Amino acid sequence: MKQKLQVTGMTCSACSARVGKDVSALNGVRHADVNLLTNSMVVEYDPSVITLNDIIAAVEKAGYGASLPASSTPAPSNTVEQSAKQELSFMKTRLIISFVFMIPLMYISMGHMFSWPFMAWAHDVSNAVSFAFLQFLLTLPIVYVNRKYYQSGFRSLYSRAPNMDSLIAIGSTAALIYGIYAVFVIGRSLGLGQNDVAMMYAMNLYFESAAMILTLITLGKFLESRSKSKTTQAIEKLMDLAPKTATVMRGDKEVEIPADDIVVGDIVLVKPGQAIAVDGVIVEGSSTIDESAITGESIPVTKTVGDSVISATINKTGAFKFEAQKIGANTTLSQIIQLVEEASSSKAPISKLADKISGIFVPIVMLIAVAATVIWLLAGKPFSFALSIGIAVLVISCPCALGLATPVAIMVGTGKGASNGILIKSAEALENAHHIDTIILDKTGTITEGSPRVTDIFTAQGVLQDHLLQIASSLEQSSEHPLAHAIVSYAEAHHIAALKVTNFRAHPGKGLQATIDGNIYLAGNAYFLREKNIDLGLTQQTANAFADEGKTPLYFADEGKVLGVIAVADTIKPTSKEAIRQLKAMNIDVIMLTGDNQKTAEAIQSQLDIDTAIAQVLPQDKEAHVRRLQKEGRHVAMVGDGINDAPALARADVGIAIGAGSDIAIDSADIVLVKSDLMDVLIAISLSKATIRNIKQNLFWAFFYNALGIPLAAGALYPLLGWTLSPMIAAGAMSLSSIFVVTNALRLKFFHPVFPKKTADISLGSTNLLLGEKPMKLQKTLHIEGMSCAHCKAAVEKALNTLEGVDAEVDLDKKIARLTLSEPIDDALLKKTVTDAGYEVLSVTND
Repeated sequence: MKQKLQVTGMTCSACSARVGKDVSALNGVRHADVNLLTNSMVVEYDPSVITLNDIIAAVEKAGYGASLPASSTPAPSNTVEQSAKQELSFMKTRLIISFVFMIPLMYISMGHMFSWPFMAWAHDVSNAVSFAFLQFLLTLPIVYVNRKYYQSGFRSLYSRAPNMDSLIAIGSTAALIYGIYAVFVIGRSLGLGQNDVAMMYAMNLYFESAAMILTLITLGKFLESRSKSKTTQAIEKLMDLAPKTATVMRGDKEVEIPADDIVVGDIVLVKPGQAIAVDGVIVEGSSTIDESAITGESIPVTKTVGDSVISATINKTGAFKFEAQKIGANTTLSQIIQLVEEASSSKAPISKLADKISGIFVPIVMLIAVAATVIWLLAGKPFSFALSIGIAVLVISCPCALGLATPVAIMVGTGKGASNGILIKSAEALENAHHIDTIILDKTGTITEGSPRVTDIFTAQGVLQDHLLQIASSLEQSSEHPLAHAIVSYAEAHHIAALKVTNFRAHPGKGLQATIDGNIYLAGNAYFLREKNIDLGLTQQTANAFADEGKTPLYFADEGKVLGVIAVADTIKPTSKEAIRQLKAMNIDVIMLTGDNQKTAEAIQSQLDIDTAIAQVLPQDKEAHVRRLQKEGRHVAMVGDGINDAPALARADVGIAIGAGSDIAIDSADIVLVKSDLMDVLIAISLSKATIRNIKQNLFWAFFYNALGIPLAAGALYPLLGWTLSPMIAAGAMSLSSIFVVTNALRLKFFHPVFPKKTADISLGSTNLLLGEKPMKLQKTLHIEGMSCAHCKAAVEKALNTLEGVDAEVDLDKKIARLTLSEPIDDALLKKTVTDAGYEVLSVTND
């Protein structure tokens, strides 16, 4: 069982490491991921062995607080924002009070050194006690409002698990105690007439150091909190998308109810401009829907009866009704939020290095601080000098940057993926993706569309294409063959009406025959037509060519002659070829596994230039292929639909499921691609590389900062250069390091994948490039139906111009789009681009 808990009181990586270590050591706990950034912990445990109360008790014993989230469903964004605002408000209050008292304190403690106005009295030894005691009084409010450091620090120290607050508490307390001690020495010295001793202690008080340490640490925490709040914006924006109310049908009446009150089976009415409250299926009406928030696809999608709709998407045009199927935590939006939160709470393998170091880092720093103090005392330096060295070591070593290096980058990276329709389930998957050197692609539904379509039509001499289509759709509309629907759909799309059919008779494995307008017509394979004594003539040659390309040819004939051949195939997705080319450009080996026959596999392999194609593979055998490649030392990613590919997805180093909404896909894969687009595999790998690069930069800075700062604070350069580091400067440097790490991670919000560009094919077909001539540009004209205004014109132009190498200009009056192409582009891709924009391409002509 897996459960998320809120953990309070953690301030650094040592805290999170301690909580994780103590909880993981409990009998019955399988795994515990503690996230310092979100103050949360995801625990996987056996409820028959241990209870949540036992886990919470262990966290409290370690000196921290733990509790269950208020709700199992994602919290509304206003609750998240309210919590963040309260924390920032509290930090801001502490910061203001600290500065209000620190400014006069600094003026009094340092003004006499620079002859500032009204500070001449500080030079009079008779005022030494007043001078020191006034500083003490100004320090007390700063200590009080920042007492959290002492409560947490000394509690952790008592539990023998010192953390960042322990370093701050010890350092500032040492300065404070020394200052109080100095006040008593000043008073005693004045009583004994030792004015020089009194003046020496008055000039070496450390009240301002204690105050400055607390104030600068609080300033750093305040800026850090503001920066960290930006890392959760992706989740908050998703939460904001879900509408708070919805209109449902109660009998014949429209009733507006809270979206949380919708139940499965409710009929929900959605008007233009409204957001969809839950997942469901349209039962009445049609519209275009903006799914960009969920899929990342900017072009609205046309939906009609029978199509599914997703929560948080926006209805753009017509009104429609849909039946609610998934509600609450089961909606696509809720699952996306849950996946992002779980991914940000999990730990990447690279973060284990930081955790191990954090567990021993603070005790070692405390030893270094004590050792440095003792060494300088033995070297004959004054106690105040040695104490200053020890405090500086404690303060500059606070491991804030170390604890933030990984979680902030993971949070921003997974949030960025979610906003692009890429759901990354764990930090481990995000890290492993950048190691991938071999990728296995399932064919059906991954490389191809997953459903057969008409690809070619060849008519015999004297036969019109529309006549062939009309006969074919009339015959096939009564057939249950899987390919029949493709022909019927194609005819309907071209507005060809089917004729009435009588005497329909199917011949299993061969074909079918029926009577139309008193004439007998046949449909089927070559064997069936020969059996009926039909001469195939030249159509057989064409049909064989279709078969060699991996397509299925279907013959159509009347009683006397063949009418033509229609080829049907599971067509390749428009982006598959480019995605595979880009993967190969990234030096990733591409392997296709398919259950289809060898001829079809070879045809797909040839068209897409795939390195290796393995045909006739059973679902259970795909996992064996993944395991074999892993034994060869390869890092393997498996891309499939998440259902019949589940064993291979689970076995692969990174399992990538094509398509969202499938529970099996989400369960079996490490990454889910909402848009079912192979190009998103490239984006996922690129995002992984960018995130890991960012984490390494953060860890380098954190380690480099401490490696440089600790020796400097300990006075290593004092004998050579006379350099020391005051506790105040150390506090400021520590805060800046944390802010730097968080800010660096936030750069991932501007991540944009950059893919290798196409290289010129220097071959006989491109001799003009060798001669230095400009390649000839291609011209195409698209005849488009459905455009009626300037908005339509702009939408079509925008969609077409997003394609690489396309320069499109739309003529609204003529209902055409003129294209100038710098390289050949498949007509199917052009048609799909316009169709996805909400319009229909009637024809494509080459100019």
